[in-house]
Amino acid sequence: MTTTLAQAAPTTQPTGASLAFTSDDPVINKSMDLLSEGKFKDADAALTAPGPTTDPSTVEARQQMQEIIKRLRREFSVDEKEMLARVRRSIPDATVEDLAKWRNAGELGCDEIDGQLFYYRREPVNLFRFSEDAKKRRDAAHPPKPAPEGQWTLEKHLQQILAARMDSMEKEILPIHHKITFTLTIPANTPGVKAGSNARVWLPYPQEYRQQKNVKLIKASPENAQIAPNGVDGNPVTGGAQRTIYFEKKIDDPTKDQVFRAEYEYDSYAYYPILVDEKAEPLPDNWGNAYLEERPPHILFTPELKAQVASIVGVEMNPLVKARLIYNWIDANMKYCAEQEYSCIPSFSTKAFQTKKGDCGIQSMLFITMCRIAGVPARWQSGWETKPIGTSQHDWTEFYVAPWGWLPADPSYGLQKQSNDPRIREFYFGHQDSLRMIVNLDYGRDLIPPKKSLRSEPADFQVGEVEVDGKNLYYDDFDYDFQFEQTPPVK
Repeated sequence: MTTTLAQAAPTTQPTGASLAFTSDDPVINKSMDLLSEGKFKDADAALTAPGPTTDPSTVEARQQMQEIIKRLRREFSVDEKEMLARVRRSIPDATVEDLAKWRNAGELGCDEIDGQLFYYRREPVNLFRFSEDAKKRRDAAHPPKPAPEGQWTLEKHLQQILAARMDSMEKEILPIHHKITFTLTIPANTPGVKAGSNARVWLPYPQEYRQQKNVKLIKASPENAQIAPNGVDGNPVTGGAQRTIYFEKKIDDPTKDQVFRAEYEYDSYAYYPILVDEKAEPLPDNWGNAYLEERPPHILFTPELKAQVASIVGVEMNPLVKARLIYNWIDANMKYCAEQEYSCIPSFSTKAFQTKKGDCGIQSMLFITMCRIAGVPARWQSGWETKPIGTSQHDWTEFYVAPWGWLPADPSYGLQKQSNDPRIREFYFGHQDSLRMIVNLDYGRDLIPPKKSLRSEPADFQVGEVEVDGKNLYYDDFDYDFQFEQTPPVK
């Protein structure tokens, strides 16, 4: 991909968020204030109380706000009895008083909804990240087992990359051939699905990119699949910035599972340019504001964030050093957490900075925002990580420093503190491993063909999107499965 440096940014870019989070409608603002007070019923009622509005976008924004309220109820849906039972699977003597202690310390996610306490649906996963007390008691009850001898580790993989780089003049090294089978299923008897319904399904499909090559479809079912064009670099990325394989099917028998499957292959390379601070160059004169601007609501230059960046960067002028200072600050100050669904978060960067907690995408957006404030172009990238253990959806970033161009940075991976080798310790600043599937070269972009309803995930695209008769099917209403083979096998 080549970079068009002087290409002007569009005056408006896709927000990657619900219309509700960019609306100035006072009714929506009132609803959001009520939500912050835990008054969910009142927030919902506020959206339907006013008389009809003539503005279609306002009508749609209010409808999307009602959908977000439903999704928030899903995010916080575990009562205290169920949470205590969950915690006791790891800490048998846990009590209600323990829950209150951890809750009050901000270590156990919860929210008050209409006067009743509910816990975050994925807890106690964050409890065992944040509470030293909970971790000690869990480990005392269930001592952790040592890793099997010879088990794959990330450090071994990074060592293999470094060794391969010493034997090569190329930046793209240590290729691994991937074969992916991605399956999405609409279960039998899904509510709202009937005989004659039109199902539209978008599955993730890999980009042809600098360190990801030889992408090829092996098989698709149903067979009428349409592959979106590859993303084309520029400001913004054009083509299939969020690359999809699309299916459309008339459902004959809703009492049967509806299965959509894509098998494809590609080669993923590690990317390891040799970075030397003294060789970093300022941006070209014709760069303009490409990837340096705000993009509300997720990239916001708040006064507090600008002050923090100024404190981190100081008088430093070297763009590579500035980006590293920001990366290291995020590593030192942000804690990883299991995150709410992104469609429920009004602003990624603001949430990250205010709470100092976030998952890979939230931390990545904070890095992008801080780099842009510091005058270093930065942008989004995401897809899947294909490690032999721990395969999952994943988000990371790229930042631009001449003469190298776009460099990877993975803020949630941070510094690899287990290693004494500085090349491994700082690997994920400016480099990338071989175990990736790049799907998205931007966030919040239209799928191809466009989806009519509010996406389950308006910003990212990793597990697929489904629409039946023009209505979105949310995550509860479909299943997905990601399987992969690698050649050579990763050791």
